[in-house]
Amino acid sequence: MKLYSTRNQDLDAGLHEALLGSMPPDGGLYMPSAIPSLGKEKMEWMRGKSFPENASTVLGALLGDAVDPGSLKTMVAEAFDFPVSLVELEAHQHVLELFHGPSLAFKDFGARFMSRLMQNYRRDDPGEIRDLVATSGDTGGAVAQGFSDLPGIQVTILFPSGKVSPLQRRQMTTASANIRVLEVDGNFDDCQLLARQAFGDQLLNRRIRLCSANSINIARLIAQTCYYFQAWASMEDPSRELYISVPSGNFGNLTAGLIARRMGLPVRRFIASTNINDVVPAYLSSGHYETRESLQTISSAMDVGAPSNFERMMDLFRGDLKQIREVVEGYRFTDDQTRGAIRDLYTRYGYIACPHTAVAWLGLRQYISGYRPGNFNGIFLGTAHPAKFPEVYDNDIRDRITLPSRVNGTLEKPEKFHRIAADYARLRHILMEHSS
Repeated sequence: MKLYSTRNQDLDAGLHEALLGSMPPDGGLYMPSAIPSLGKEKMEWMRGKSFPENASTVLGALLGDAVDPGSLKTMVAEAFDFPVSLVELEAHQHVLELFHGPSLAFKDFGARFMSRLMQNYRRDDPGEIRDLVATSGDTGGAVAQGFSDLPGIQVTILFPSGKVSPLQRRQMTTASANIRVLEVDGNFDDCQLLARQAFGDQLLNRRIRLCSANSINIARLIAQTCYYFQAWASMEDPSRELYISVPSGNFGNLTAGLIARRMGLPVRRFIASTNINDVVPAYLSSGHYETRESLQTISSAMDVGAPSNFERMMDLFRGDLKQIREVVEGYRFTDDQTRGAIRDLYTRYGYIACPHTAVAWLGLRQYISGYRPGNFNGIFLGTAHPAKFPEVYDNDIRDRITLPSRVNGTLEKPEKFHRIAADYARLRHILMEHSS
């Protein structure tokens, strides 16, 4: 597998370099030099198969000879040892539940596969890896769980003070000794900027092997392409036109879906569903892209004012706004609309959705009502378990939410984290500690 920088297609790298280096030296993002098509025969074979079987097929095509098939099959079996559930709410409307992993969020797919991929490469390159990740909530917990106790890998997680739920915070701050957690006095964009400064610091990167577990690392997106194919393969009638609504913050999840589409996934349209942090829907509407300070909402994992994966989206379409509009529709929703959607989903279907999932449902509904497609399948992504956000629900709904047994003890464990200012010099000092 070969990759290039979004800012210079002549600057190429192999998967090993892209995985452990995370970002190209020119500050761009890695993208696959070639995105293979699975073809009709493989697509039909996937119908009725298990998720690990289908994931091995998708990843085998994407990664090529970068990982031998036996090792890949083992990594997939270890990383994806939890279900992917497609739940029908009514005809033409399905929720793809991606929160059945250990951290109760879709980020488990990317984090767990990335950790296994790093371990695979460490067999031949055993130096210590230092992972750095900025999180708006779910990524931190998934990385903390996915990288817990892995030898030779130290993880530093940055999260914005007061802007993650108690369970999200504890999933990070109660993890194993190789996980260091920093509460940043700022918002997610401040955390993301600190991380980008670290990856762009050439002196720091000569001293330590610094790697990202954010969606700026292409390994995250590669893993996430798999569940889009699983959703299609689970459909009763996959011949219908397919529309998928993706709750979007940093836009890694949507970009993974766009890569899956390039591989042959028959998606007619993606709906980019955001909260009031709507820089991408605003771009799709006006043609003008402008980042801004993120605003706090009840769908906190989507509170991103400068989505890093927008650069990858632009690269996929070579910056052609007309082409992007033919594939991606964008909508934004307020907290009041999100609360209303949570109530509607519960009243209509008895379904309890997290606020991000509710935003995705709103996006699918708005698209359907505006374009009125005929014979179609509609999917919205369920990205997190509602137990992670108890404060957003009315009492009657909250009382119906059960915390899965696999995280029951998390709220009782002692926490371990440090608070820092949004100051790169301070972060750099922490990252340099104990370096040789």
